[in-house]
Amino acid sequence: MKVGVIGLGTMGMGVALNLARKGFAVSGCDLREKARAELVQGGGAAVAKPSELPRDLDAVIVLVVNAAQVEEVLFGPDGCAANLPRGAVVICSATLAPEAARALDRQLGAVGLLMLDAPVSGGFAGAREGTMTVMASGPEAAFAKVQPMFDAIAGKVWRLGDEIGIGSTVKMVNQLLAGVHIATAAEALALGIRAGAEPKTLFEVISSSAGSSWMWQNRVPHILAGDDTPLSAVNIFVKDLGIVLDQARALTFPLPMASAAHQLFLAAAAGGHGARDDAFVIRVWQALAGIELPSAPA
Repeated sequence: MKVGVIGLGTMGMGVALNLARKGFAVSGCDLREKARAELVQGGGAAVAKPSELPRDLDAVIVLVVNAAQVEEVLFGPDGCAANLPRGAVVICSATLAPEAARALDRQLGAVGLLMLDAPVSGGFAGAREGTMTVMASGPEAAFAKVQPMFDAIAGKVWRLGDEIGIGSTVKMVNQLLAGVHIATAAEALALGIRAGAEPKTLFEVISSSAGSSWMWQNRVPHILAGDDTPLSAVNIFVKDLGIVLDQARALTFPLPMASAAHQLFLAAAAGGHGARDDAFVIRVWQALAGIELPSAPA
């Protein structure tokens, strides 16, 4: 099976390397030469522009940041949609608003391509280990064609029906929870530090208590290590919680928790931390309260 992977970032690189390791003919696309070199070393091919991808691909998975980038890599001047064979499947795994996913499906259908609305979760580790969760909706023919691919990259594939937009809706709910949990974990740790608790001990106690969460256990170690290398960046949640709030406004639906979390990520981005790891939303409290955060080893 011949597969293209557009966007060799935190998630896309793991997906591409997994597919190459498991015998797929993989062609990755990324503007960054370093990312392309990593995929080539891992057994795949790599190009700088989507238009340079092979023209006989069975499927393309798109793992870019937002709807504008999806539009660009598929239908822009260097997009690949026009080069794909009819019946090929475009798996859109970027986080989009549901209506944006439906609009994309109409565009792809007009040129004879199938679409799966298939956002993913699992982070850097899940992508590298092939254990991501896929939240997918779309036509049965598309699912059937790419099932071997999903088997290679995911631990769980949720088939959410034929309607494009349902996958994006479920991912939107996931991102609401993820963003709130990260912000709350940072707030709780910051409070503990200000009150005099030793951060590592606090982390260990809460990790074995009812107040723990997946995000507490996954993100707080980044803070304890003083490592703000972005495995998922603050700006991702500025975007994703923005999508959540836009959808809620359209539905006249109040989201006070998500709104507060969005403001905290916006504050972190405004303070110059947008490109850093999302756990470092805690720097909002550092700025407000003057707490001392753990630092990376010399």
